[in-house]
Amino acid sequence: MKLDIIRKIIGGILLVSLISLIFFQPIQQYIAMPKSITVFEGQDYTVQKAAPVSATLASHESNITLDQEKHAVSIKANKKGSNEMLLEFAGIPIKKVDVHVLKDFRVIPGGQSIGVKLNTVGVLVVGHHLINTDNGKKSPGEIAGIKIGDIITEINGNKIEKMTDVAPFVQNAGQDGKSLDMVISRESGKFTTKLTPLKDKGEKTYKLGLYIRDSAAGIGTMTFVHPQSKKYGALGHVISDMDTKKPIVVEDGQIVRSTVTSIEKGSNGDPGEKLARFSSDREIVGNIQKNSPFGIFGELNKDLKNGVLDKPLPIALSHQVKEGPAKILTVVNDDRVEEFDIEIVSTIPQKFPATKGMVIKVTDPRLLEKTGGIVQGMSGSPIIQNGKLIGAVTHVFVNDPTSGYGVHIEWMLNEAGINIYDTPKNKAS
Repeated sequence: MKLDIIRKIIGGILLVSLISLIFFQPIQQYIAMPKSITVFEGQDYTVQKAAPVSATLASHESNITLDQEKHAVSIKANKKGSNEMLLEFAGIPIKKVDVHVLKDFRVIPGGQSIGVKLNTVGVLVVGHHLINTDNGKKSPGEIAGIKIGDIITEINGNKIEKMTDVAPFVQNAGQDGKSLDMVISRESGKFTTKLTPLKDKGEKTYKLGLYIRDSAAGIGTMTFVHPQSKKYGALGHVISDMDTKKPIVVEDGQIVRSTVTSIEKGSNGDPGEKLARFSSDREIVGNIQKNSPFGIFGELNKDLKNGVLDKPLPIALSHQVKEGPAKILTVVNDDRVEEFDIEIVSTIPQKFPATKGMVIKVTDPRLLEKTGGIVQGMSGSPIIQNGKLIGAVTHVFVNDPTSGYGVHIEWMLNEAGINIYDTPKNKAS
């Protein structure tokens, strides 16, 4: 009986000790410390540690040096390579951290207002309409099972690229009393259907009973340009069709310079907007090759200067971004890029691509006075912290236009096809 009581007492002591150990500050720090750290040549990375803990390198190669203080250790990345940092407590190894140094990488920040024109793959169905026939009102497209958001890619075996490609097939089939063989692309995959055009009594023409569109236009903000390849990224979020609300599948597209003419100031529940026009010469300065959740991407054929920071800047990976002050580059008047103060309210050190990596808040009195905070058209504005490009503005909070989301720059670079990791795989550590 006494033995059982002693066992229970010892078990209780061990349990309390274990719980205390978990909440012991050094242990908490090591649980939170990443197993792997990636930095670029010439950069430093600081990790917090408890006073009695020491850090050493497994290899004494010169690619990394450590600068130890009482409660922190600074990792200095000297040149490309890998090493291991060992953390010891009372001479006992307690954690190993892999440290990877990547080759120095820099891009030119944007901030310029750009005009965007997207051409879809095929023609996009944005609505149905009823045709007034002798047998009542009908929509041939709806009868054929075609839905809003579908894309017409082929008619009678012929590729469809623009709206003007469609009309001749419709009129010829209507006059001959034949159906059209349609190839339709939908999110779930491609399928075929037959559609019989019907004549409108009032207009004496044959129609599909569909509203279609083959292009979209708007404005946004340039995020970065890679000086060696001329590849760029902009917007920081996908472009969706205004009617279907679905992402536009891009065949190709162009970007041109844009001028901001006025600002509709944002307020709670009503996000504002940059009102802008394409440059008068409509000179194409680049193409659009991809429309993804992380923005639009392509290559420039003309140099774009922002007049504020036109030199290449280093970037920060998601785990290097810190809460605190930062700046954005954007245009609020004419075509002049300006710097404005913001605050990084929170940041997530993401291991895999995700669109919402930061919460940001506009703090600059000039920008708050002019726009009320983040407005439509500001998406893509580059975010700079401690001299590094860390991401881009993406979305505004509808109920608080002073705040919104930002995307980490490494995911935009990855979408642009730029390998910052200097390895065959585009994967963050």
